[in-house]
Amino acid sequence: MPARPSTRRSLRRPAALGSLVAGALAAGLLAAPQQANAEGLRIHDIQGRTRVSPLAGQQVSDVPGVVTAVRAFGSARGFWIQDTRPDRNDATSEGVFVFTGSTAPSVAVGDAVTVSATVTEYYPGGEKAGLQSVTQLTRATWTVHSSGNALPAPVRLRPSQIPDRYAPDARGGSVEKLALRPGSYALDRYESLEGMRVSVQDAPVVGATSEHKDLWVTAEPRHNRTARGGTLYGSYGDPNAGRVKVVSLIPFAQRPFPVANVGDELTGTTAGPLDYDNFGGYTLQATELGKLADRGLKRETTRKQRSDELAVATYNVENLSPRTPQAKFDRLAAALVTNLASPDIVALEEVQDDNGTTDDGTVDAGHTLRKLTDAIKAAGGPAYEWRQINPVNGQDGGQPGGNIRTAFLFNPARVSFTDTPGGDSTTAVKAVRAGGKAALTASPGRIDPGNAAWANSRKPLAGQFTFRGQRVFVVANHFNSKGGDQGVDSRFQPPARPSEVQRKEQAKSVNAFVKQLLAADRHANVIVAGDLNDFQFSSAVKTLTAGKALTDQVDRLPRNERYGYVYQGNSQVLDHILTSPHVRRVDYDIVHINAEFADQASDHDPQVLRWKP
Repeated sequence: MPARPSTRRSLRRPAALGSLVAGALAAGLLAAPQQANAEGLRIHDIQGRTRVSPLAGQQVSDVPGVVTAVRAFGSARGFWIQDTRPDRNDATSEGVFVFTGSTAPSVAVGDAVTVSATVTEYYPGGEKAGLQSVTQLTRATWTVHSSGNALPAPVRLRPSQIPDRYAPDARGGSVEKLALRPGSYALDRYESLEGMRVSVQDAPVVGATSEHKDLWVTAEPRHNRTARGGTLYGSYGDPNAGRVKVVSLIPFAQRPFPVANVGDELTGTTAGPLDYDNFGGYTLQATELGKLADRGLKRETTRKQRSDELAVATYNVENLSPRTPQAKFDRLAAALVTNLASPDIVALEEVQDDNGTTDDGTVDAGHTLRKLTDAIKAAGGPAYEWRQINPVNGQDGGQPGGNIRTAFLFNPARVSFTDTPGGDSTTAVKAVRAGGKAALTASPGRIDPGNAAWANSRKPLAGQFTFRGQRVFVVANHFNSKGGDQGVDSRFQPPARPSEVQRKEQAKSVNAFVKQLLAADRHANVIVAGDLNDFQFSSAVKTLTAGKALTDQVDRLPRNERYGYVYQGNSQVLDHILTSPHVRRVDYDIVHINAEFADQASDHDPQVLRWKP
């Protein structure tokens, strides 16, 4: 599983624990705040025309507003207020969050209040995370003047209000000092509505409900839709600005959170204040939830390979170990047997060692793989055998102690594995010419394990198989994660993607190995498969295919089918199957059984390639 930001709901921490902007607060909130010398100050004066309040660090008094929502749970309690007398500047928000910490606020929706507080800027995840800040009022006192007041009408998010351009180009720098241009940039539009009531109407679900009770919808129902109702992430320049995360302020006992799959719809109105958090960017904190319309999304089943077709699959099984509940083993097995039609060879990613995340030096994964192959046989599948190489303890990344690695399953009734001794965790496999054909010096063998490109990352596993008299070389991959990259909604634009540097080097390593095989035999049958943790349009994948050594099969699918992973409402490609020039007449399928569903056995969809030699 790629290490990327969780989709767990963000709870604001007390300002003393969070990151605050403004030099006046650099020493913490214990310093005496300055007094804002402005009579009749209103919320739009606090929010200002930039992302950071012009009054950050200052004390403000008697700011009027009506309470539009209350968060009365967790350690980040508080309430939103909104001015009922807005100014005429679209760039200045009329809403703001009043933070009360672990104390439940003594206000109710509809109360007209005046608030005295310190203006702060809170960076979800900490300032170094690179996200935008949220203007909020802290250490607040307030007076309730009346109750039962009408709330300001929510601003409806719709395509006509969301600019085509996503964010201003600050050449990698911060956009915080730039004046908001909500008519020009989508991120500016959302920022200009921070803290205000917004709504979506009949909103398609583009990110399924997570275990943390959130989902993603789109306010642009016709933009970049996938064949199954999601939103396709097809380029860095268009991250689908209509996506908004939805969480609920309604007690679950009163209104259970909807369990939705991609393609479902929240019909009617979903409304509440617009927030921002470190687990999903702009977030609608719903005080009103639309009704879930189940559009009946079904899990796919691929066809069975014919007798003269070799079927090679890849599947990220997401931190599988003997400590994983048996139910997950059974679901993975059923998917391999039924949905993937029992492929001849399976490249597995995220296979953990025999005691999972217990960090005691264990590296073998025989028990893990035996439990999986036993479950496959129990599900009516073939008697798969496996091949893998134990990593050096703690050197391949992933969950600490887990020692994740790639591994091969194969059906010995359909293919044979060429076992060539010499492969271990630190010895590099080489391509040689033997008997007039390409061969491996070790099978299984690890590609270039001493290369710094593979530091703290899974080393590729190469194996030599035979199918109907043909030698087939399969490389199982799991490139390094996107951890450390800035999000698409970062305050730094365009966002930095430093993890790409390592993946490009990894791609160079695998590309060079494939070229070794092709140099030994230009007709070598090479299939490179696995979780590359990058998009089909990325520089890493372009590096992997350089010199026409490999063809990425994703590019041969219709555009609206190029995805197998859903992150923050974006349907995207992370897993790939690539083929050498001699591997022609292929049938390739991404089998959608996980990523679009609230109920998942893994966060990745598996893929299968059928090839007729």
